[in-house]
Amino acid sequence: MNLLSTTLMLFSAYLIGSIPFGYLIGRFKGIDIRTQGSGNIGATNVGRVLGRRWGMLAFALDVLKGLIPTLVGGMWIKSTVVALTAGGYGLWLLIAMVTILGHVFPIFLRFKGGKGVATALGAVMGIYPDLTWPGLVAFLIWAVVTSRTRYVSAGSLAAAVAFPILVCALHPLISDQPLLTQWPIVAFSIALTLLVIIRHRANIRRLRQGTENKL
Repeated sequence: MNLLSTTLMLFSAYLIGSIPFGYLIGRFKGIDIRTQGSGNIGATNVGRVLGRRWGMLAFALDVLKGLIPTLVGGMWIKSTVVALTAGGYGLWLLIAMVTILGHVFPIFLRFKGGKGVATALGAVMGIYPDLTWPGLVAFLIWAVVTSRTRYVSAGSLAAAVAFPILVCALHPLISDQPLLTQWPIVAFSIALTLLVIIRHRANIRRLRQGTENKL
């Protein structure tokens, strides 16, 4: 791994994460999704404005744009080192985080993007196996909380808070390496939780006031 190839990989991951699928779907349907509903380009607002089918398409595409760069980045790192060290894991996780930040701060929309939940799901699914299984369980938590409360934001926040706990709890079942030697994974999961909470500040305010939009 040299500086040039690493820079190109990170830049490519950011550009892929920046592809605003929700916005593009809205344009395909003849509207600017940023001026409809909540104004967010994410799958929830797409579904609310254009219908469930289009929202599910936006969700799937946002998941894929998190998954693909992370998978490719992992394969690239593993092809250049004998064994994944903390540094290798750190770079792999950085690729995942840059992809998520691309969705949250897309260069194509003047850095005003979505909240990153679907893209984060795809990214953590690509860190196999250490984050794949915690990510899947967090997704189940999202599904249960969302279905019970009818608040997507509540499901997203519950999954985000649970994620680092799941990473630590499931690690002994997933890996034979001590968690302490793979501290970048824990640091990444905490950073991801904080990012999701920060991006949901307005939702948290509306949830407390009882004015949040339900499904």
